[in-house]
Amino acid sequence: MIRKASRLLGVLVVFGTAAHGVEFDTSDAIQPYKSNPRYWQYRGQLVVLLGGSREDNLFQIPDIESHLDTLAEVRGNYIRNTMSSRDDGDIWPFAKGIDGRFDLDVPNTAYYERLNQCLQLAYERDIIVQIEMWDRFDYARDIWERNPYRPVNNTTYTTTSSGLKNHYPNHPGTNENPFFYSVPELKNNELLLRYQHAHVDRILAVSLQYPNVLYCMDNETSGAEEWGAYWARHIKSKARGAGVYVNVTEMWDDWNLRSPTHQRTLGRPERYDFADVSQNNHQKGQAHWDNLQWALHSVKDAPRPLNKVKIYGADRGQFGSTRDGVERFWRGLIGGAASVRFHRPDAGIGLSEIAQTHLKSARTLCGKFDFTRAAPDTESKRLTNRSDNEAYLSSIPSESSIIYFPNGGSVEVELEEGTTSGRYVWLDIDNAKWSDETPFVNVPGVSLTTPTQGHWIALISR
Repeated sequence: MIRKASRLLGVLVVFGTAAHGVEFDTSDAIQPYKSNPRYWQYRGQLVVLLGGSREDNLFQIPDIESHLDTLAEVRGNYIRNTMSSRDDGDIWPFAKGIDGRFDLDVPNTAYYERLNQCLQLAYERDIIVQIEMWDRFDYARDIWERNPYRPVNNTTYTTTSSGLKNHYPNHPGTNENPFFYSVPELKNNELLLRYQHAHVDRILAVSLQYPNVLYCMDNETSGAEEWGAYWARHIKSKARGAGVYVNVTEMWDDWNLRSPTHQRTLGRPERYDFADVSQNNHQKGQAHWDNLQWALHSVKDAPRPLNKVKIYGADRGQFGSTRDGVERFWRGLIGGAASVRFHRPDAGIGLSEIAQTHLKSARTLCGKFDFTRAAPDTESKRLTNRSDNEAYLSSIPSESSIIYFPNGGSVEVELEEGTTSGRYVWLDIDNAKWSDETPFVNVPGVSLTTPTQGHWIALISR
């Protein structure tokens, strides 16, 4: 079935934006891979999502086309896009009146046109966009002072009628702003909810016309479960009305994947089609790997993609070094994550030259190793003489194995039963280059020592 952009034309005309979008068969939209639902498929083909970008709210940057060109040139296919307006030069989703205050009944069409441009440019480059509908950092501290929803900033309501204060000086993780409690299951603030609905529906009027969009309710929330669940239901309902199916999730702030908080997504397959486990990227070394393996095991009865839309770590940042960030990227990929994306600077390395090299190397590896048929060696049982965080293995049974070395090293790799001969080749990750093949014959295992320090992949083929 072909769905045309004109199906949503009426909604678009209501708020004054010209009709946009593309024609697509719903079977071509981004969705869990039919052969292995731990990964994604797009246009009917497996896609391993690899990305990096310099901003959270990428739709707001002026040079988005060239930025996406760079990503595509290094064979990246995944970006994050928060519907946020907190950076200099950003615009808000509401228009201002002559007194300089916002009118929440009048949308700023330029905001939604920027979103359309982002989705269109990404679609043309086969890039998947993971949208985050709400970003808590827009609703506290200095950003709240500029936010249109702040009562003093608009002509639509007051503090009394809205239940909102003009100041929320603390970190948004304190959840002081009742903006995130408006839904019927919580505060049931009908006035505020009306404007939230209008905003979300304008976003959907644009985004549902594209097949390359995933939906996350919040950026690293620590709020009430009912808030995200409400918007997940609403978005799915609007999608059904437009004749499409969409995939939704929530992103929790808890850095411990094993906490009960994450069971709100990992344990709710009927509500959330995938889980974003980005906050595990605050972990380092062996714990980072072990927690991802635990999460994959926890969804084994209802396998779904586990996305990492934010890989933290940059030398200038506060969440680990550049080395930490690169290691997290590769452990995620080798360890079974469906997506890995370098977070924006300075919390991550974005789409820097270093990131570009690692994206090229990762895509090169994907061309030789089918991750959807592979299983991570969860407890590194096939690796001996290994220290913590020295090497990680994933295998396609009876075919091939890959071993990732974060910083050089030497291990013994036990071969699968029935395999005694084959060959191995090194991928120099830092330079995106393969070495010549090295054969082995009639051995129970292979001794591997990386050519130098640094990031290396060994690909062993039977």
